[in-house]
Amino acid sequence: MGSGISKSDQFQKQSGKAAVLIQKWYRQYVARTEMRRRCTWHIFQSIEYSGEQAQIKLYNFLGYLMDNFTPSSNERNLISHIFRENEVCRDTEWERYFCFENIEVPDVYSGPRLIFPLTVEQAVGLVEAFRDKRQQLHSRYVLQLLLETWKLMRMMPNINRISTCHSKEITICGDLHGQLEDLLLIFYKNGMPSLDKPYVFNGDFVDRGQDSIEILLILFAFLIVYPHDVYLNRGNHEDHMVNLRYGFTKEVLTKYKLHGKRILKLLQKIFSYLPLATVIDQKVLILHGGISDTTDLGVIARKIPDTCIFVFVQYVSALRPPKKRNMSSGNLSIDSEADEDSWSSSKFLHRRASLRYSNNTLGSRNSFHNRSLQDFSSRTNVNVKDQLEFPRKRQSAFIAVFKEETPPPVSTVNSDTVHEEWKQILDLLWSDPMTQHGCIPNEVRGGGCYWGPDVTEDFLNRHNLQLIIRSHECKQEGYEFCHNRKVLTLFSASNYYDVGSNRGAYVKLGPNLVPYMIQYQASRLTRELSVRQSVGRTERSALKVLREQLFSHKSDLVCAFRKYDSDDTGLVSLTDWASAVESVMHLGLPWRMLSCQLVTNKTSDGMLNYYDWFNDLAIKGPNTDVRNHIDQSLLETLYRHRSTLETIFRIVDTDNSGFISLEDFRKTWKLLSVYLKMEITDEAISDLAIAIDSNQDGSIDIDEFMEAFRLTDKKSRLERGRSMFMATATDLTKLDEDPNI
Repeated sequence: MGSGISKSDQFQKQSGKAAVLIQKWYRQYVARTEMRRRCTWHIFQSIEYSGEQAQIKLYNFLGYLMDNFTPSSNERNLISHIFRENEVCRDTEWERYFCFENIEVPDVYSGPRLIFPLTVEQAVGLVEAFRDKRQQLHSRYVLQLLLETWKLMRMMPNINRISTCHSKEITICGDLHGQLEDLLLIFYKNGMPSLDKPYVFNGDFVDRGQDSIEILLILFAFLIVYPHDVYLNRGNHEDHMVNLRYGFTKEVLTKYKLHGKRILKLLQKIFSYLPLATVIDQKVLILHGGISDTTDLGVIARKIPDTCIFVFVQYVSALRPPKKRNMSSGNLSIDSEADEDSWSSSKFLHRRASLRYSNNTLGSRNSFHNRSLQDFSSRTNVNVKDQLEFPRKRQSAFIAVFKEETPPPVSTVNSDTVHEEWKQILDLLWSDPMTQHGCIPNEVRGGGCYWGPDVTEDFLNRHNLQLIIRSHECKQEGYEFCHNRKVLTLFSASNYYDVGSNRGAYVKLGPNLVPYMIQYQASRLTRELSVRQSVGRTERSALKVLREQLFSHKSDLVCAFRKYDSDDTGLVSLTDWASAVESVMHLGLPWRMLSCQLVTNKTSDGMLNYYDWFNDLAIKGPNTDVRNHIDQSLLETLYRHRSTLETIFRIVDTDNSGFISLEDFRKTWKLLSVYLKMEITDEAISDLAIAIDSNQDGSIDIDEFMEAFRLTDKKSRLERGRSMFMATATDLTKLDEDPNI
C-alpha cells in the first residue's frame, strides 16, 4: 500500500483554486462594470441638472428685466408677453377663444373622430390609433378634448384623496417624459384605466420625448371617462417656461402648425389647474418632487373660512416668485395664472371643494402642525352615497360658480400668504431627498431643496402618514427607497438617457399599502444586448456628450492648463489635467479615471499635450463657410449657451412661426449678452446674421440656425426634443453676485 495524494484529491484541489480564481475575476468584472455604469450615470445627471439650473436662472433674469427695465425698453418688449401681466379675462371669455366649432374636419381625415360625452371605447380607440402611428388627432378634437379637460380641472381640489377600499389596487406611475412606448407597455402589462383599475400619474408627462401631446391626450381622455379612477399630479415640467427649453412647445407647434398656439395656451391653463398631490387611504402621500422643513398641507389645501371654496393661486410657471403689491388695491397683480383667469374685482382663483367640508375653519399654520392629516381629512364629510353623487354635485357647483356676480371674500389672503404658497409649490415640484439630516437649498437643480430623513420623519409624524411616493429623479432600476424606506422614488421612463441606461417602473398599492414594484424596459434592443454591450453603449453616449461639454469650454480650459504649464510647453501631467478640467467644469466627475477614455495621446513620460488633445476630441463644428465669418469668441459662446439661446429665440418668436427677423435676431443676441454680462459687438452679430441668412430673405429660420451649430452629427438620446445645454453652473456665477437675480 502506498501513501500520498490521489489524482482525485489533486483534481479537487486544482478545481477549488480555479473556482476561487474565477470568482475573483468575476467579482472584479462586476465591480468594474458597476463603476463604469455609475460614472456614466453621473455624467448624464450632472449635465441634466446643470441644464435645469440654467433654465431657472434664465427665467429669474427675465423676471428681473420685467421688474426693473422701463416698459418701453427693447429688452422688456421682447419678453413681456410670456408674463401676461395684462391679460385679464373671465373663463367664459377664454372658452370663446378656445372655440373649436369653426374648425372643419376634412373628409380625407382618417384618424379618430371624437364624440362627446366621451366613452371608454373612444379613449381606447385613441390609444390604438397612437400605437399604430396611423395619424395624429385632428386639431378640432384636440381643442375639444382639452376644453373638456379644463372644465373638469377647474373643479378639482389641490390635493386628491382616494381609497383602496374593497380590495381595489391602485397603480402609480412616475415620469413619462413624452415616451409613449412606456405608457403603452404599462397599459399592456397592467391594463388600461377602468373602474376596477385606478391610476395615479405623478407628473412630468411632457418634454424630451417625441410623443408628449399624445400622452396628454390619452391621459385626459381617460380622466374625462373615469374622473374618480384617474388622477394626475402636476410635475415641474408642466410649466410653459420649461416647455420652451425641453421640446414640448416645439413638438406642439410642429404637429399642429395652424392651431398650435391656441392648443399651447389651453394646455398652459390646464397645467396651472393640475392637483399638486394625491393621498391614498390618508396614509400615503404622492407628489412629484418632495417636501421641505416648511411644507404645510394646510397651505396647499387652504380654503376660505365659512365656505366650501378652496383658495389657491394658479401659477402658469412655478419658477418665478409672485410680486408683492398692495393687496387692498383693486388692481392687484401677481405673476401667476391669476392674472389671466380672474374675477374682475379680484385676481385670485377659487376652486369649489369637490368634497364637502364643515364650516369650521382649519385654523392657523401652527395649529395645523399639531394635527395629523387624518384630523384634517376627518373634517371631510364623505360617504359612499356622496361619492356616487359627486358628478351631479360637481356639475351644479360648476354652474353656481359661473352664475355668481360677486366673487367670494378674499380678505384673508395677503401678499405674504401668496409668497408662502409659491414656496410651497416650488418645494413640491422641484425638491430631492438626501442622505444627510436637515434641509438645504437645491443648488444642483437651482430650485426646491434637499431634505433629509429627519425632515421626512417629522413630516410623516405630524400628518399621520407612513410613506411618501415621489418621482422627479431618474433611477437605474426605475425606483429607489430611501429614508428608512419611507420615501419611494418612482420613474417610469425607461431608456431615459440612452437605450439600456435605466429601467422604468410602476408601483401597485393594495389595502395593506405595501408597494409592489413592476420593472420593464420598453425598447426591444435592450433585450438583445448583453450587460456588457448595454453598459458600453450607454458609456459611449455619455462620453460623446461629455466631449461636447469639454470642447465648448476650450478657452477656459486652455487658461486653466496654462496655470499648470508655467514654461508654456503645452504639456501637463494627467493629474494636473484632471484638476484643471474640474476647476472649469465643476461636474464632480472622477476625471483621473475617465482620462483613459478621454485622453488618447500621451508622451512617453505620461505628459499630455493639451493643444493636441482638443484636436483629438473630434468634435464636428459648423460648416467652414459659416465658421469663417464668425468671431471665435462668439462661436464658443454659441456652443456653450446654445440651449439658452434657443429658449430666448422661442420667446422672441411671438407668432410661433419658427422664423425671426434680423432685427429681432440682433435684439436676442443683445439680450443674451446682458444675461451673460459679456460684450458682443454689433459687428460680430451682424456678421453672424449675414452668414446664417443664406437666402437673404431678411429672416432667420430658428431650427436651421440651431442645427447649424450642433456639435455632433447625431443627437444623443438625452438631446431628444431639445438642445443640449453647453454651459456649466460656473459660467453663470456672475449672476449670483447680483442679489436681485
